[in-house]
Amino acid sequence: MTAFALALVLASAVAHATWNLFAKRASGGAPFLWLAFALSIPLYGPIAIAVLIVSGARLGPVEALWMFVNAALNVAYGIFLLRGYRAGDLSVVYPLARGTGPVLALGGAIVLFGERPTPLALAGAIAIVLGVLALTGDPRKLRQRGVGVAVGYALLTGVTIAAYTLWDKRGVSGLLIPPVVYEWGANVFRALILTPLAVSRWNDVRTEWAANRTAVLAVASLSPLAYILVLSALAISPVSYVAPAREIGILIGVLIGARTLAEADIGRRSIAAALMVGGVIALALG
Repeated sequence: MTAFALALVLASAVAHATWNLFAKRASGGAPFLWLAFALSIPLYGPIAIAVLIVSGARLGPVEALWMFVNAALNVAYGIFLLRGYRAGDLSVVYPLARGTGPVLALGGAIVLFGERPTPLALAGAIAIVLGVLALTGDPRKLRQRGVGVAVGYALLTGVTIAAYTLWDKRGVSGLLIPPVVYEWGANVFRALILTPLAVSRWNDVRTEWAANRTAVLAVASLSPLAYILVLSALAISPVSYVAPAREIGILIGVLIGARTLAEADIGRRSIAAALMVGGVIALALG
């Protein structure tokens, strides 16, 4: 993994953790998401159009299909994640979803794209996943009664993460869709998919905007930026390197929200941090 690609992923992780912090504080649902998707369209539209003109990239039915499928997978991701949270604890759903996603993406990249990460890179990917589980997970939760539904939704979330990662790799490196254009087009489709729901709950949309407009604007600007950086890394680096490295965002998110963390878990978090940082270094050297 080149230093430039790693820098893209790390910058994406900072942007991703920051917009998640805003979204968590707002505690918004579908109306919040629709506002963020809709507002990102005029925010990034001029940039996407400029990139499209300068690059001379072709957009046809196949490229539109690729962006639509990305949008559908991201909406499914959100649905599975929210249902998982309703069925069980965050400490069960979140680490399983975020931990299985990069593992499945790595396996898919090896099978579908013929990628052959070095042993050092594989060790780094495994270290990052273990760090995710150590940072956010509590294995004892898996033995609790009735946790099966939550685990099922968490695994479905991980599958969608892997699916859109592999799908997007083909979009930006195979079809050569510029990352800014790809993410902007996908956001258009995401907004369209959620528009019927937003219209039916228009009073909730207005209330959400009045109460959380700062958070909406932050997510609308930072969420596309975070994924544009990831897409840029995918365009020049193997999925088996990029997908695990993205998980460093979880560590950054924990550091940003450190005031809300219980000091009793400092030992576990220190081990997790060491595993994740070591994993990123291994990916960079591998």
